[in-house]
Amino acid sequence: MKIGNFGRFDPELRKRGIVGLSNGSKLDQIIWDEFNNNWDDLAYESEVLIAKLSNKSLEEITGIETFNIPEGKERESIVKQRVNQNFFRSTVLSCYNSQCCITGLSIPNFLVASHIIPWSKDKKNRLNPRNGLCLNYLHDKAFDKGYITITQDYKVKVSRYFNDFQKDNSVIDLFFKYKDHNIILPSKFLPSREFLEYHKTNIFIS
Repeated sequence: MKIGNFGRFDPELRKRGIVGLSNGSKLDQIIWDEFNNNWDDLAYESEVLIAKLSNKSLEEITGIETFNIPEGKERESIVKQRVNQNFFRSTVLSCYNSQCCITGLSIPNFLVASHIIPWSKDKKNRLNPRNGLCLNYLHDKAFDKGYITITQDYKVKVSRYFNDFQKDNSVIDLFFKYKDHNIILPSKFLPSREFLEYHKTNIFIS
C-alpha cells in the first residue's frame, strides 16, 4: 500500500497510465520530495536500512571490503561511495536479469553496469539506473570509448572506426553481427533516451 502511495507522485508511471493510490499522507510527499532524483542519498540510506533490519553491517549486506580504509570523515565518504557503486551495479544487473543487453551473455563476473553519461560528467545521475546498461567487459569498453552506441530506439550502432576491419572475422562476430539489432530491454528503468542521445552526440565516433 505504501509503495502504491508513492506511485501517485511518479511521472514515469503517469506516462504509462498508472496513477497509484489516491489516499496518502503528507509524509509520503515529504519522503518523495527528499529522495526523488536524489539517487546518492536514496541508494545509501536504503542500504543502511536493509542492514539495520537484517541485523548486519553494511559490509556484510553489500559485500564491500573496508579493512584498508582509514578512519574518520574520509572513511565515511569512501564507504558511501562504494556502497552506492554496489547499489548501481546490483540494480542495473537485476533489471537486465544479469544479461548483457547486446550479446545476452549471462555470466555475472563478466558483466558491467555501464554508465551512458560518464560518471565524471553528470554527478546528479551517477546512480540513476536509467543511466545504466548491462554490458560485458568488451562491449562496455567499446561503448565507453565511443566505438559503439545505442540509439534512442534501442538499436546497436557501430562506429566507422571498424570500417578498416570489416574482413576481420572476430570484429564481424563481436561487433558487426549486432549492428542495427535491438538490445535486450530491462524489466524496469528503461535507458533514458535523453542520456542515449548525449552518448551518440558527445562520445560516439560516428
